[in-house]
Amino acid sequence: MGIRIFILLIFISLPSLAQKVKWASQIISVSSEYKDPLLGKEYRALHALGRPSKYPKMSATPSAWQSMTPDSPDGEYLLVGFDTTMAIKQVAIFENSGAGSIISVDGLDQNNKIYPLRTFAPGYALSSSQVTYIRLPSKTSFKLKGIKISFNSLRVKGYSQIDAIGISDSDELIENSLKLNSDANAFQARENLGNAINSKFNEICPVVSPDGQKLYFTRWKHPDNLGANKNQDIWVSNWQPDRTWSKATLYPAPINNDENNAVCGITPNGKTLLLNNVYGKDGTMEKGVSFSFLLRTGEWSFPKALKILNFKNKSEFSEYTLAPNGKVLVMTTETKDTYGGKDIYVSFLNADDSWSEPKNVGPVVNTGEAESTPFIAPDGVTMYFSSSGHVGYGNNDIFLSRRLDDTWQNWSVPENLGPIVNTPQWDGYFSVSAKGDYAYFSSTENSIGAEDIYRIKIPEKAKPLTLIQLTGQVINQKTKEPMAARIVIKAKGNPSDTLSIDYDPYVGDYSFMWPAKKAFTVQIKKTGYFSKVEHFDFTSEKNFLQVNRNFFLQMVEKNKAYALANISFDQGKADLKPGFEAELEKVIAILSDNDQYTLLLEGHTDNQGDWNDNLKLSLERVEIVKAYLVSKGVNANRIETKGWGGSRPLANNFIEETRKNNRRVEFTIKTVE
Repeated sequence: MGIRIFILLIFISLPSLAQKVKWASQIISVSSEYKDPLLGKEYRALHALGRPSKYPKMSATPSAWQSMTPDSPDGEYLLVGFDTTMAIKQVAIFENSGAGSIISVDGLDQNNKIYPLRTFAPGYALSSSQVTYIRLPSKTSFKLKGIKISFNSLRVKGYSQIDAIGISDSDELIENSLKLNSDANAFQARENLGNAINSKFNEICPVVSPDGQKLYFTRWKHPDNLGANKNQDIWVSNWQPDRTWSKATLYPAPINNDENNAVCGITPNGKTLLLNNVYGKDGTMEKGVSFSFLLRTGEWSFPKALKILNFKNKSEFSEYTLAPNGKVLVMTTETKDTYGGKDIYVSFLNADDSWSEPKNVGPVVNTGEAESTPFIAPDGVTMYFSSSGHVGYGNNDIFLSRRLDDTWQNWSVPENLGPIVNTPQWDGYFSVSAKGDYAYFSSTENSIGAEDIYRIKIPEKAKPLTLIQLTGQVINQKTKEPMAARIVIKAKGNPSDTLSIDYDPYVGDYSFMWPAKKAFTVQIKKTGYFSKVEHFDFTSEKNFLQVNRNFFLQMVEKNKAYALANISFDQGKADLKPGFEAELEKVIAILSDNDQYTLLLEGHTDNQGDWNDNLKLSLERVEIVKAYLVSKGVNANRIETKGWGGSRPLANNFIEETRKNNRRVEFTIKTVE
């Protein structure tokens, strides 16, 4: 058994390793942990769980455990557990600061029996920050479920910190599992956007519109900025036919004022801007976030504050990003409950247009260091953010994490975007368009002035999910004119996964993005018109696809009979045939949206067979349709039924091709007397 001190400075590609590395997943017991009423959860024992936060550049960090006092004569200990038990060959202890105070490490088996693994003599540490290894000649005879580390804090002056504890069943160094691989599918060279966008002043916070046609960003101290202090202002550039960005221009009031301004996000239709801060009518600003809406005049509305319940922020700064469905707001803020510095939180839109109290997205993403500049990609699943609390290359790196469920609190382990994007300096503000081809971000490396804006082609593994963009108009079928309507998009098989759009023809086409991997339905609703429902399935698409689709709505004329297009019947039967649901959903929507309407159902047959049998069959057909409507919530008292047998044919009864059109149910919308 020996101690291996190993600090990795260069990352190289490695083959897939057979070793099984497990990181501590629970705190079983701890002698003490540092607490400060002015801080959140920095320095708590929970920061010894999971992968290291400061690596390979190990240093003192709030994202590590340290004891309440630096030098305790009674000693300190940390007892951690693992989510699975296994026989091990090595232990790696990441001593981020004050290395050298460990006196012993013991293992616990499933029955809490203690097995000594290693004792440490004074002076074992070769550096104040190091990875301390225990290497065993063979696997333990027991399955380990926990590790206890005992300390003599008097050995090292000042605080000692533990960032992570890993175990493995192989001889392969545990650190190798942390290497940031580069491969043929990695990012290629970054591209400075040049003088059209960048200047000798600070350019930060790039946000590309979902359609990729506009680039918003923030400039600081530029002489053309508003106000005497030349605070941060919003600038915009347009994508040109020659595939370059136009010379950026200053955004007009009221979006810009004398205070600090920034665009945080844009809705998929490009008609709502999410803006940092709350705008006062007198030109003052407060912490928070606002919406500005594109008006029919082509101007932008005065920013309206979002009311976020119990919103608090100890930090001077906060960033925001809006999910493409417009119902989920992701932000950074610092409270007494954050893991450290700013954390990423999520808030949901309530029925009264307020936003729920922010919830922390959890320790997989958030660390004892500060997280910042989150961006939810147009797929609504992929999040890019900046942090100094995950394994990385520099002061602050950009990471990718994907949402695992609809709670927005379960995320994949963050992936570093690599050394082409990330530098030894501060990197952040990563934004992508719906196409997912290029990303835009801020960096100081090789910049024209201070921070500049760069773009980089996104490799497949770092792209958001493939998206489909639907655009078009809702049109009155009779007049052929566009008209306002409500558009509701639902994932097939998951009705809670929805997106709603209020289409206004005066401000252009409707537009929305949807992940290609999820089949969906689009329902168009307008009072006094038949709802339109169409099904879409692009699950075989591998690349971004833009689809133009107009929807035509038919006005409901009272006391007029309509044949249900998909409600036909087999010869002599009253059973509903597959595909009837979409047609009856139209009827349900009309009755749901119009309390003043009642419904007359009229059943028909062809002329084959006995007249009396056909009359009975026509009544059975309307009754089965009525039963379905009632099962979906329509009051039975609003439905009148009649059967006509074969006395009212629509088509020729001599041949089957036309005769089948007579086996039908018609409905008539009537006004309540």
